[in-house]
Amino acid sequence: MKHLISIDDLTRTDAMTLLDTAEAMAQTQSRRIKKLPVLRGRTVATLFFEDSTRTRLSFETAAKRLSMDVISFSARGSSVSKGESLKDTAQTIVAMGAEALIVRHSASGAPHRLAHAGWVDVPILNAGDGKHQHPTQALLDAFTIRRHLYTGANQPAPTGSDLDGITVAITGDVLHSRVVRSNVQLLTLLGAHVILVAPPTLLPSDTEDWPCEISYDLDEVIARHPFALMMLRVQRERMTGGGGGFFPSPSEYQRCYGLDSSRLAALGPQAIIMHPGPMNRGLEITAEAADSSQSVVTEQVSNGVSVRMAALYLLLAHGEEISQ
Repeated sequence: MKHLISIDDLTRTDAMTLLDTAEAMAQTQSRRIKKLPVLRGRTVATLFFEDSTRTRLSFETAAKRLSMDVISFSARGSSVSKGESLKDTAQTIVAMGAEALIVRHSASGAPHRLAHAGWVDVPILNAGDGKHQHPTQALLDAFTIRRHLYTGANQPAPTGSDLDGITVAITGDVLHSRVVRSNVQLLTLLGAHVILVAPPTLLPSDTEDWPCEISYDLDEVIARHPFALMMLRVQRERMTGGGGGFFPSPSEYQRCYGLDSSRLAALGPQAIIMHPGPMNRGLEITAEAADSSQSVVTEQVSNGVSVRMAALYLLLAHGEEISQ
């Protein structure tokens, strides 16, 4: 694996290797001293051309847990505001000694372009590009689901565990979500049945070609008792007027597609509640549901560090032992 740009680039074996390596990384994080020396002296740069405190901090924490040096770049207030291109920025950061680039960009395909245009010769990790992909988010979601599926809790899953036979429902603003695209591909690759639930106005025009089921009725899907229900953030910043044209009103959206106490009860105690964050409490999910014992939102955040450690390790460690 030279880069991690898209779930499309992974085989089932690749995905299982990433998840199993993340389990090994997670075991080291219960120690008093959490740092591993396997990438000591190596340097990674986070190039964020789009704001995302949560993802950036998760990647930087993962790199530091592997004893890496981190160069943190943000487009806001940088030379990008003066017109510097993605190419020039990347080449400048690599010239400073970065041996891998973690890239988040508002333009779909930007990390792929950086990886394959020949501008730089270092591994590229996609931290989210436009409406396209967010592969490490999908991996941490699969990691979290797998743990609960096999242990009933956030405990290590057996090596080589897949998701064959389970149903995962993903609900909300599918149209603007890169998370959902990566999740549909990865969860399906691992054997899960995925159902997307959204109003027609919040579904992309090409979802008929996606390897999943489409539904407009959240209550009907909940009655089928999926193993996991993932609520997507309503990305009002990408909607004119905060939602105008996509749904009649926030209250109407919450009534039809929000997870509240009654839907939580109908879902049953066996299901886990997920959200990629940040949450719009009171819109796609109520505080009661978000803070319930079935919610694994904080586990997703914690597991994200282990998954991103695994991605960096597999791209850069070249066979060094995790247990060092």
